[in-house]
Amino acid sequence: MDNVRVIEVKRSVFENNDRDADRLRAELKQRGTFLLNLMSSPGSGKTTTLERTIEALSSELRIAVMEADIDSDVDTRRVLAKGVRAIQLHTGGMCHLDADMCRQGVRELGDEQIDLAFLENVGNLVCPAEFDTGASANAMILSVPEGDDKPLKYPLMFQVCNVVLVNKIDVAPYFDFDLDKLRENVAMRNPMARVIPICAKTGEGMDEWYDWLRQQLANWKA
Repeated sequence: MDNVRVIEVKRSVFENNDRDADRLRAELKQRGTFLLNLMSSPGSGKTTTLERTIEALSSELRIAVMEADIDSDVDTRRVLAKGVRAIQLHTGGMCHLDADMCRQGVRELGDEQIDLAFLENVGNLVCPAEFDTGASANAMILSVPEGDDKPLKYPLMFQVCNVVLVNKIDVAPYFDFDLDKLRENVAMRNPMARVIPICAKTGEGMDEWYDWLRQQLANWKA
């Protein structure tokens, strides 16, 4: 047994990806593209939030979107209808994107200048949080029906996010959901994360989200 060689494959995979992600961040910085990695569980409202955001900001920013799914191009068609560049990334059954997959997507967006690129990651609260995509910032959407205890159950997702959008806040009275408790749970995992209650369908709270994005871009360019 003393002669058995143990290889920490998972650690090696993450370390290699982290180095690649740092290189991609530097490339995007040079290119002048702020990349936002948007994560959530399926059905939380990522695409609806993106549609609203594009409508609000496309007149002031050049926006593009990378849609990641195991299959289908449903969300990409929705985004294309908003008049911005968008591509579909199929993960071949994988529940996440890594830095190299993200680089391939950026390459496919073309050479035209992009100010703000969104990566709509695969719907999952575990795997996407484990892999650094090379994004400039990470955001996640938690919908009210999912409950205010998710930061306790899926800690890494909240630890890596700069902002948490609490979507479908309009239906909070009909669910056992406590926004103050959620804020407390998020702060337990990541005291630096901003929590913004929104309703992507009605537009409630979205201005605060847009202002957060503008501030992130301004800080990033400074």
